[in-house]
Amino acid sequence: MDLQELTDAIVAGNMNGAVTLSKQAVESGIEPKTIISDYLIKGMEIIGARFGEGKAFVPNLLMSARAMKGCLDLLKPMMQGESGISYGKVVIGTVKGDLHDIGKNLVASMFEGSGFEVINLGINVDADKFVKAVIDNDADILSLSALLTTTMGYMKDVIKAVEEAGIRNNVKIMVGGAPLNEAFAREIGADVYTADANEAVIVAKKLLGKSS
Repeated sequence: MDLQELTDAIVAGNMNGAVTLSKQAVESGIEPKTIISDYLIKGMEIIGARFGEGKAFVPNLLMSARAMKGCLDLLKPMMQGESGISYGKVVIGTVKGDLHDIGKNLVASMFEGSGFEVINLGINVDADKFVKAVIDNDADILSLSALLTTTMGYMKDVIKAVEEAGIRNNVKIMVGGAPLNEAFAREIGADVYTADANEAVIVAKKLLGKSS
């Protein structure tokens, strides 16, 4: 079978087609890990690059991420005990007082689709919950989201809590959301600000020395 069709299905956001092709690939004897690393992630990289060039848009990213998740839901249970497909662990959430999750979920989907293990804490997450999740999961990256100017300041509280827990040197902290910018990220002590989901994945790989 031509597995290029699987990559194309991810790029097109065709979940049913991608899942069907993934099943056929497994049945033909191809390792799930190979399917993910060589074909599914490649598809996400292509759609991500198109987004970065202005040739694809948020709905395209969402559809591709949904197709990717459908394939991962099929393939991951077949890989119990296997390692080697994860770039690292990401704890992500929208900070306390903020109930917005569309952008955060898109970033989480892009992370997962690009080979990261994602612990999505949801919305309205307080500092203690972020710290506990980082410690419990031995996370490599903490990704904080806020869409309101009234809640973005809470990110500083989260970073302070991480420092007080003595784990600041163990985790990279990324921040994002409409009202944020690089100057704000520096001011609150974050490692990096990213403007969109595709950039978040690229920067995360660089932070962990995994960029291709």
